Amino acid sequence: MQNERKDLSERLLDFAAGILRLVVRLNKTAIGRHIGNQLMRSATSSGANYEEACGAESKADFIHKMQLVLKELRESLYWLKLVKKSGLISDRDLQPLLSEVEELVKIVAKSIITAKSKGK
Repeated sequence: MQNERKDLSERLLDFAAGILRLVVRLNKTAIGRHIGNQLMRSATSSGANYEEACGAESKADFIHKMQLVLKELRESLYWLKLVKKSGLISDRDLQPLLSEVEELVKIVAKSIITAKSKGK
């Protein structure tokens, strides 16, 4: 379990770092700055909320914090899809981040389901 947490923590950190690199490229226009700020906030807070979940005080606290992680990842997915749809960044450059956030959403959603089902 400890290695799984470390791996997910590292993936969330890598995802946030990739988003930061993307935001630097987006910040050349007012639209890019707006989307970039929203994306940066949601992507970086998903990892921070996960770190809080790892130190949760109870199962309910863990589930709540993981739901926040999921919420922020879904928001990040939305902003990345908007960047793609608007053509602000090439599909080639966006696809790795889109694929990763989609995987992270699935992993976190499954973790929440598992946590909720344990002990019922």
